[in-house]
Amino acid sequence: MAKAKKATTKKAAAKKAAPKKAAKKAAPKKAAAPKKAAAKKAAPKAKSARKPNAAFMKALTPSAALAAVVGASPLPRTEVVKKLWAYIKKNGLQDAKNRRNINADAKLKEVFGGKTTVSMFDMTKLVSKHLK
Repeated sequence: MAKAKKATTKKAAAKKAAPKKAAKKAAPKKAAAPKKAAAKKAAPKAKSARKPNAAFMKALTPSAALAAVVGASPLPRTEVVKKLWAYIKKNGLQDAKNRRNINADAKLKEVFGGKTTVSMFDMTKLVSKHLK
């Protein structure tokens, strides 16, 4: 009986030793990760501030049809799109089922070239024809 007890204690000791070795191997991996993260954090600081593109900020005069929606004063292309979306949201012209489509009212129909429904991606292409 004494031999059986000695064998079980040896097995128990072997089982306890294995997790300790695994824990030691895992520790260096955790220490290496912060070094990589520190190197990545230093890289964005070296970048310079992003400058806006002058072509987008150039004021363009809208045509008469587009002026009825966004106003007659010269505006940058970005502001024209913002005002167009404000008009669409205010009048509820976005399609209920397919939110990517815009249902044109009488004013927008002239801007969209007579189309009743236009995709939001095609909208900017059609509006660019009305800017000079």
